[in-house]
Amino acid sequence: MRLAIGIIVIVAVIIFGVAFVPPYWDNYQFEDAIKTEALISTNSAKTEDQIRDTVYKKAKELEIPVERDAIKVQRSGMQGSGFVAIDVPYTVVVNLPGYPVELHFDAATKNKGVF
Repeated sequence: MRLAIGIIVIVAVIIFGVAFVPPYWDNYQFEDAIKTEALISTNSAKTEDQIRDTVYKKAKELEIPVERDAIKVQRSGMQGSGFVAIDVPYTVVVNLPGYPVELHFDAATKNKGVF
């Protein structure tokens, strides 16, 4: 009996791991990408639309389910002395056997210039 329960627990852990790890890993990579984009964009002459396009392209590359219009980019100040804020809320649906789960992510960052 203990062996059967042990096997069921191990199988459940594997199923949950296979279902939940990829969305969290993709979110980690996406957050890293938008932090890098905010850093680069603070010190460049990119417009808000160009930043939004770059973030959207990265989201599609990572298969993040987000619409271009949902990406909020705010840029203020001059090149190198202002700030860039990026906010991308999105939801991923994980289909567990018999029970769908919605994971809500809010990838966001803000980078200030050096001056």
